Amino acid sequence: MQEIIEQILDYLKGIWIKRRYLMLATWIICPLGWYYVSQMPDVYESEARVYVDTQSLLRPLLKGITVENNPDYQVALMVQTLLSRPNLERITRMTDLDVQANNNEEYEQIIQSLKNDIKISRSGRQNIYTISIENKDPVMARDIVQSTLHVFIENTLGESRSDADSAQKFLNDQIKDYENRLIAAEARLTDFKQKYSDVLPSQSGGYYVQLNRAKEQLKAIELELLENQTKLASAKKQLNLDKQMIIDPDNKIQTDTSIKTAYDERIAELEGRLDSLQLRYTDKHPDVKEALRRLEDLKKRRAQEIESFVANNDSESTATAQMTQNPVFQEVQIQVNQLENLIASLNVRANSYRSRVQDLESKIHTLPEIEAELVNLNRGYDTTKQTYEELLTRRETAQLAQQADETTDKIQFNVIDPPRAASKPSGPPRILLLIGVTIIGIGAGLGLSLLFSQLNPVVTSSNQLSRATGLPILGVVSATENLGLKKWHRKKTLIFITSNLMLLGVLSMFIAYFAFPNLVQGPINRIF
Repeated sequence: MQEIIEQILDYLKGIWIKRRYLMLATWIICPLGWYYVSQMPDVYESEARVYVDTQSLLRPLLKGITVENNPDYQVALMVQTLLSRPNLERITRMTDLDVQANNNEEYEQIIQSLKNDIKISRSGRQNIYTISIENKDPVMARDIVQSTLHVFIENTLGESRSDADSAQKFLNDQIKDYENRLIAAEARLTDFKQKYSDVLPSQSGGYYVQLNRAKEQLKAIELELLENQTKLASAKKQLNLDKQMIIDPDNKIQTDTSIKTAYDERIAELEGRLDSLQLRYTDKHPDVKEALRRLEDLKKRRAQEIESFVANNDSESTATAQMTQNPVFQEVQIQVNQLENLIASLNVRANSYRSRVQDLESKIHTLPEIEAELVNLNRGYDTTKQTYEELLTRRETAQLAQQADETTDKIQFNVIDPPRAASKPSGPPRILLLIGVTIIGIGAGLGLSLLFSQLNPVVTSSNQLSRATGLPILGVVSATENLGLKKWHRKKTLIFITSNLMLLGVLSMFIAYFAFPNLVQGPINRIF
């Protein structure tokens, strides 16, 4: 440790001996640096403070009803992207900075300068943002801050509306797409149901229900057919009996009235007229007598016609004629005809039901495949329909959210401090720069003195000489006053101190000139 301290002291002594280089460096670097700092142009700072209010009254009211974005995240994102290339280009156009560029390189420099100079900061946890910039022109600084603030507000509000429009467009496109899918799915499902309507479940039941119902209907129609066939057989049997009775000559039912003639209607009409005359007159009245005479005449003619007909025909044809004229026979014949028609109709229906049962039974092996395909179609249709309905609900929600945004902004901007053109420069920090230049000059002088002390070393102590030569020092001889070395050293020290004092005075003048502009700059400006 002692050796290190001694070595440091030797370095300091060497620097002191070569202090003329320190003086030279400070007098070259410091005045030039001070002059450069003094000639630096003034910069004016302009700033604006804005409060971003994200606590909208509609947020708690519309919670759970509409889709809600996080406004704090949206504002933070806008702050991070505020100094993007498109926004900086907008700021240059708004402030006419793009006109000042003669070529692309100068324009790029302006863009980069804006990106480096514009400062955006947030005050604590509050949504209070400060936008500031320093520029040589106070009006330009104010315009830049104003344009940046305008872009910030416009982008934040416009982003919300742009997102809403994009969401609406996306939802409308998706709804149209799913609507087409739903129509196609409905068409496929309808075609499938129409194709397999006989085996698919319906309001009347499924395949097995239809098969059982068809079998029951077939049994019922077969039973009804059997009943009517029995009735038909019975009716035909009765018809044969009636025919035999009419053909039998001993049949007492055979009378003249069973045969119809051309005189039947006239006889019936005359009998009716006679009844009405007898109600008004007696049998001796001429009209009554005439009616009775004509009635007897018609009956004789009818009897003659019947006898002639019977004589001209055999017994069988006579019987047949009598049968056709017999009301009982006619009624039975009508019943037989009706039963035959009914049985024919029932046979057609029975055949149809048999075909239906056979057709259903033939499809029992393909039924699982049909049901599986139906389940698949229903699943696809239900999924598409569910998605379509959800998209409709989302669109309504998005429209409600957009209407809420248009009614009242979820993000409101309150400009606390609008940007102003500064009347006094805010920089550069010349005093600090002057002190910094002084420190650099002194440091350069010390380094230069140390360098020359090592290049051209001077022994300053016996220990240093002993370390350098490796020989022991037996004694030290001091210089006498007559040699004038001490006087010479004092003169160099005085020159060094005077030089530094003068340099300090010059530094004080520069500091006073910029620290007290009203006291120093005013009189100097009046003189010059």
